[in-house]
Amino acid sequence: MPHGAVADPDEGQVDQLYAETRQLRLQGFLLFLVSDVVLFSSFIFAYLYLRNTLPAWPPPGINRLDVGFAAFNSVVLFGSGVTMHYALESWKHGKFARYANFLIATIVLGAAFLAGQGYEYTNLYMREHVSWSGSGAFGASFFTLTGMHGFHVFVGVCYLTVLLLQSCAGVYTKEKYFGLTAGTLYWHFVDVIWVVLFSIFYLI
Repeated sequence: MPHGAVADPDEGQVDQLYAETRQLRLQGFLLFLVSDVVLFSSFIFAYLYLRNTLPAWPPPGINRLDVGFAAFNSVVLFGSGVTMHYALESWKHGKFARYANFLIATIVLGAAFLAGQGYEYTNLYMREHVSWSGSGAFGASFFTLTGMHGFHVFVGVCYLTVLLLQSCAGVYTKEKYFGLTAGTLYWHFVDVIWVVLFSIFYLI
């Protein structure tokens, strides 16, 4: 504190209030992620059950999915998880320019993943004639689960964009940045869900 400055009696109270509400918000956000895990798990177990009831998978008339392209698109998404991690670490160390660059990279990679998913959907529908309603359990399961994940990625891209704008506007400080922590947790959650979906649809 500069010499001669008068301490604000409310500053310590505000910091204490932030610390307490931060824990409550963190608990609330983790509960939200748990509810999302339950949602995805119910659809995944339904898919695995339907898959095990059929003698062949994919069903006759449907080719196996393009593992190579999906693997490339997965690397794009997982790379965004790395850049998001370094964005948060850069913010913690007060390196705003580095933080902004990593966060922008995360947003761009997330958008690129969505573009890749859109390309895959178009290719499946136009060339392979695989659709949500016309390809039985396979089409319904694939488009429902990957589409639900894609929606989460889209929401994440929008959320990270808002975080970037808020950061530029001075909403967060080096000590108070819960929004950035929540954004990082959400993005890592999206990555983990895709590991499961990539495994059950493309590798198994």
